Amino acid sequence: MKAYIIGVGMTKFEKPESRDWQYWDMAKEAGTKALADAGISYEQVQQVPVGYCFQASTAGQRAAYELGLTGVPVYNVNNNCATGSTALMMARQFVEGGISDCVLALGFEKMKRGALGGGTDGGDFATSPVARHYGVMAAGHGFEMTPPTAQIFGNAAREHMERYGTTEAQLAAVGAKNHRHSVNNPYAQFQDPYTVDEILAAKTIHRPLTKLQCSPTSDGSAAAVVVSERFVVQHGLHDKAVEIAAQSMTTDTEESFASGSCIDVVGKPMSRAAARQVYESSGLGIEDVDVVELHDCFSVNELLTYEALGMCADGESGKLVESGATTYGGRWVVNPSGGLISKGHPLGATGLAQAAELTWQLRGEAGARQVEGARVGLAHNIGLGGAAVVTVLRRG
Repeated sequence: MKAYIIGVGMTKFEKPESRDWQYWDMAKEAGTKALADAGISYEQVQQVPVGYCFQASTAGQRAAYELGLTGVPVYNVNNNCATGSTALMMARQFVEGGISDCVLALGFEKMKRGALGGGTDGGDFATSPVARHYGVMAAGHGFEMTPPTAQIFGNAAREHMERYGTTEAQLAAVGAKNHRHSVNNPYAQFQDPYTVDEILAAKTIHRPLTKLQCSPTSDGSAAAVVVSERFVVQHGLHDKAVEIAAQSMTTDTEESFASGSCIDVVGKPMSRAAARQVYESSGLGIEDVDVVELHDCFSVNELLTYEALGMCADGESGKLVESGATTYGGRWVVNPSGGLISKGHPLGATGLAQAAELTWQLRGEAGARQVEGARVGLAHNIGLGGAAVVTVLRRG
């Protein structure tokens, strides 16, 4: 059974503590927008997977109850930075499996200012779920007093530079592209353009990554209504429907750790495997894709993901972004929303915000960000610890 997105919604992503609202307020805003976009009521929703990372157990119910008290099942989802896409995947599985005809996937995060703790939540790295990942990093690069997530991705960048000759300017070009794209996104946390030189001159977080190449902590929420083909037909929603053509989640294998490389430990093998699976199941390849929303938590991860998705050969990603192939007028438009670097990164909402952007793009509703003639979109969402979710969306 096919699954379709018929409605999406999101809040503006904002700097933590910049607005006086609670997580249930933002979830209500995003969920209400998604339902209105779909043209349905909450009473038609049969299941609600809700993603978040930093709130207490059953926060999903507290958020969903703002939309209605109908007694439907609510599932609390936490899969690190891949949480939003995991909630979307649950919704798709409910529909494709014939369990439900209408599911609301909801994600939100209310975060604290400052760098993420790398999965420790202020505790001991020895007991962290990502201790094995950081252990690989420490064995090869040591452990410095810089933000741990920036450190592990920064070390992946150093390896890429040493192995392939990637330059700091090529890394900065990712940030420049995504900040430039976000100028036209009213939902983005930042809407200021920066040149490559300005990005290189910004404060260094962990060499070679500067502040303007790192995703910020953010408050925000996003939602998607996922339904069956039967529901689309019964309610005459063909004009809104975007098909989830394929979706795959992969987790770490021995390949992630065997090489001792931060490039592998931050998830490139997971991403490559998930991409391969969706290409096989959808019958589509990267050559068929028009627009991509990918997990640029740090500039280097966008480059690693180009390679994992098959957009270029290993080691060629720096040249790819430098060539203009991943912006307007190029072969693909990658992160027209501004990506995590500029749009923001409220962990539980990120994957669903990617789905919202791609839905708008494939419907031709993205305004000044519109990718001309977009018919196939790909979303990539990854979390350390680990999970990689790749989703292919298609408009008939």
